[in-house]
Amino acid sequence: MHSEKGLFTRGHWLPILLVMAFSCALAQDQKPNSSQQPSGTLEQTKPAPQQSSEEGDVKITPRQAEELFHSVDEILEFDSKQTGLAIKREVKRKLTSRDEVVSYLTKHVNDEDTQRLRRSELVLKKFGLLPRDFDLQTFLVALLREEVAGYYDPKTRTVNLLDWVPMAEQEPVMAHELTHALQDQAVGLQKWMKKGDKDLGEIKKDPTPADIENDEIDNTREAVLEGQAQAMMIQYALAPAGRSITSSPDLVNAMVDETLTGTSSTKVFNSAPIFLQESLTFPYSYGMQFVIQLMQKQGKEKAFEGVLKNPPHTTRQIMQPETYMAGERVEPMRLPDFKHDFKDYQKFDIGAMGEFDVAVLVEQYAGKSASKKLYPGWRGGYYYAAKPKGDAAAPIGLLYVSRWSDEDQAAAFAAIYAESLKQRYKSADEQGAQQPSITAETEDLAARALKGRHTWKTEEGTVVVEEQGDTVFVSESLDAATTAQLEKEVFAK
Repeated sequence: MHSEKGLFTRGHWLPILLVMAFSCALAQDQKPNSSQQPSGTLEQTKPAPQQSSEEGDVKITPRQAEELFHSVDEILEFDSKQTGLAIKREVKRKLTSRDEVVSYLTKHVNDEDTQRLRRSELVLKKFGLLPRDFDLQTFLVALLREEVAGYYDPKTRTVNLLDWVPMAEQEPVMAHELTHALQDQAVGLQKWMKKGDKDLGEIKKDPTPADIENDEIDNTREAVLEGQAQAMMIQYALAPAGRSITSSPDLVNAMVDETLTGTSSTKVFNSAPIFLQESLTFPYSYGMQFVIQLMQKQGKEKAFEGVLKNPPHTTRQIMQPETYMAGERVEPMRLPDFKHDFKDYQKFDIGAMGEFDVAVLVEQYAGKSASKKLYPGWRGGYYYAAKPKGDAAAPIGLLYVSRWSDEDQAAAFAAIYAESLKQRYKSADEQGAQQPSITAETEDLAARALKGRHTWKTEEGTVVVEEQGDTVFVSESLDAATTAQLEKEVFAK
């Protein structure tokens, strides 16, 4: 699905280089009123309320647009100085209407993107991360109409300013989008983003361990791009007060937390399932924190030009920047013989289950506190979804393998996954259990464990959750022979 890449990809369907309304509003919240405040202090100001309906959009005037265009070069100079990325050519600028934005975004969705999105949607529903009746494509179109505040088009090398965004938010938005222009001039973004464009669900050959290891590249590169741009948007808002993102950690953390809450005007975003809220904000929140930590510990050259030349390739490196700075390499996982083992099935989708995927999965079923405690223990994972040949009505079969830092972390994750079954299926009856197999449903991960092999009967077939050492094996809606063969290969010494 994220095959689009990793489980929770956004990069293929949602065009990169967007700045979302929920993120630019935060910059405006922090922008000081320098005429009323002494240097070094901030006034929490919000732009005047604007009608939320598209018919009620308050559009900027031609005179205001001219003022904005004149400020592009000044803000580009600011971004260049702050990032160290050189200005190599002038950036074209354009004022764009809401209808033009929607037309641009939908025009870039082809049949292949639609197929990927459909695969992603069905597998997400299998994991229980989307409601069974949820229409993902309809949601994303509505979200873009609500949320997009500006975008940079690397094909035309143009920054697009949106004529319905309040004037008070336009300059921070430009600071964000012009950072993308500098990134484009530094590495060529169209080519740079293609590095992660391999769709494991479409290739005929079985993926290699290296394919799984690199399956999150598009997510991590998007986080780098949006994290750098978000950092510059906040830096631009703070600069008049003499403050910076590297010296204001409490302020930055508060803004990251606020990103996930939305506002009264972001109704589509606010109504989204946890998975969508987290995955949509990931490149902005985690991406910015990643960039700020690099700036604090290694300087702006490493945090901008350096990371563009040597980008992270797993969401673990984004979420835990110290692993990127230390050059940590997680050992690739050994894979089963998919072609042989799934000979009676038609491949539907396949991909990595990265640290971010696990964090969202655990948050969905055990809460954010448990997620923050558990996800740093992730050490690898992948899923394989398939349908029985000749049976279009059959449920999707799922193999999911997850590896952890030790057996206690694995047992805690196995328990949370097992707990999720009663939320995901109408009925989930454990077979052969003399007593509840899960030690406890508690925030204390040390007291939360599921050891060994356990089986449940559901309306979609058998579910097996098995923990051995640092590995958790999951089989859902697969026949017994296929499950047994996969277990043998996954746990082979």
